[in-house]
Amino acid sequence: MQRARVWRNLGPLCLAAWSRTHSRAAAARLDLSGIYPPIATPFTAGEEVDHRKLEENLHKYAQMPFKGLVVQGSNGEYPYLTEEEQVEVVRAVRRALPPGKLLMAGSGCESTRATVQLTEKMAAAGADAVLVLTPCFYKGRMDGCALVQHYTKVADCSPVPVVLYNVPANTGLDLPLEAVVHLSQHPNIVGCKDSGGDITRIGLIVHKTQTQDFQVLAGSAGFLMAAYCVGAVGGVCALANVLGRELCELQRLCWLGRWEEARVLQQRLIEPNAAVTRKLGVPALKQAMEWFGFHGGACRSPLQPLTAAETEQLRREFASNGWL
Repeated sequence: MQRARVWRNLGPLCLAAWSRTHSRAAAARLDLSGIYPPIATPFTAGEEVDHRKLEENLHKYAQMPFKGLVVQGSNGEYPYLTEEEQVEVVRAVRRALPPGKLLMAGSGCESTRATVQLTEKMAAAGADAVLVLTPCFYKGRMDGCALVQHYTKVADCSPVPVVLYNVPANTGLDLPLEAVVHLSQHPNIVGCKDSGGDITRIGLIVHKTQTQDFQVLAGSAGFLMAAYCVGAVGGVCALANVLGRELCELQRLCWLGRWEEARVLQQRLIEPNAAVTRKLGVPALKQAMEWFGFHGGACRSPLQPLTAAETEQLRREFASNGWL
């Protein structure tokens, strides 16, 4: 009865999408295990999306053992792209992505209605799954009940599997553990990306969803090994844009149980990862990409380039750990 009310509220397009989703749920679940770079968006001097440089980056990433790519995440500067640009970038990545590689596209918006609509567009553009950020503008009202209703409606309507996206550093909001456990029972919600860095929470999510076919992805390279230790299946890591092979090697070592080698590698990744995420952000990620042979370039305004002092700080974080 409750689901019927949801369907009536969301209309016939949503009903059609649910029909496709329901059929898909009966098939094998999407395997998310592996490493994904949340790719950066190169811009021209006039701040237009630079599709030529994007394709060149994609060609280089195709040579690495990634499970797939995440498009329109925070490192892609998705809040600064129009919806048309967001969808076109996903379409371009789909065309360039080798067979067998997964494409996960960000489709989270502030309203449930807009998220449903963008999710449909991302699926039509070629996304294999969507990564849905928690709505946060009215964070004071985004309790577990509101978020469960939001994600349930999106997953009911989505023609592709849904991955929950928890990034409290950006949203100021933690998707409650109880909400994640509840949502793990939905046939079209296949996992979550957790960027909070709380290993206890990640371990509890794995533990409390073990009766479901639910997969947890670490949201940062800084705690990737620890996440594997408590049952995560992979990671969506900004640093993979720069040190992709090294993160895939860390994954391999963890999967093989070669924990001492994994520990040494993980420790060398912590400071560079912090520099391109919480310390200096996307401008630092793009600068580091340039040093390692990728197209990073400038960010779209109002993000500003690094200062000379910040650039030197970034270089030290990589050099002191043997990467430069």
